[in-house]
Amino acid sequence: MPHRARSATIGEAWLCFRSGSLADDWARLHNPEIPQVPNSAAAYQIVPEALGSRATVPELDLRNDVYRRPLQTALERLGLGPGWRCADIGAGGGDVTVALARLVGAQGRVYAVDIDPARRDEVAEAAAEVRGAQVVVITQAAEDLVLPEEVDLAYCRFLLMHVLDPLAVLRRMASVTRRSGWLVAQEPVTTAGRVAGTAMSMPSARHPDVGALLPALVKAAGLQLVDSWAEAQAGAGPGPVARYLEDLSGADPGDDPVVLPPLVTVLARRG
Repeated sequence: MPHRARSATIGEAWLCFRSGSLADDWARLHNPEIPQVPNSAAAYQIVPEALGSRATVPELDLRNDVYRRPLQTALERLGLGPGWRCADIGAGGGDVTVALARLVGAQGRVYAVDIDPARRDEVAEAAAEVRGAQVVVITQAAEDLVLPEEVDLAYCRFLLMHVLDPLAVLRRMASVTRRSGWLVAQEPVTTAGRVAGTAMSMPSARHPDVGALLPALVKAAGLQLVDSWAEAQAGAGPGPVARYLEDLSGADPGDDPVVLPPLVTVLARRG
């Protein structure tokens, strides 16, 4: 069993978000007086991601993605299907981009946007496996987001936690969404994750707990908040949850119980 460091105390990692204005909550997120896990002692630091009736959406081709279920639920709520125009902001290697391309078909289009030029070839290679898919890869910072056309759905996951200004990015995403179109954002509350009861941390992220503010942020961006929820996978011993944590942190949790950071999903609509 490899050695696994632990956080100094469980309580040190908690961030509290009380009721109040968005400005107050945003200030708390950056308040240096709020205790956080010291980097030197942190364990399992993740290092460098109004509705109609529910439609039937084919299962997403994301079987190795432990967070796929809330995305599946969101797309079913929206009724996403053939012909939709979508934008995957912070697309990374394009897993979600390709899954969306399969759903929208040859009549639809998916824009894969990422700041890293190296991602272009990865996404293009992955998209080539989807017959007839229209995937357009754009190298661009989320803060500077501009698309050739307005889209029906603007989507991001594990993006806002890394950008300088999450609210500015949400406003840019709203600006490329058509009237009555949808924005779906999914962000974690990192310090709510647990390994054997000990809080997780993510020192590399600018806003590791931005998920706790996400519903208020989309409203501040001028969008109609339609629904929001949080969901986390849990496990103990070998399995997808343990593998996911080891891939991100480099630490094998062994047989310890794991609750991954809850992923907050928001469904918002442009008026």
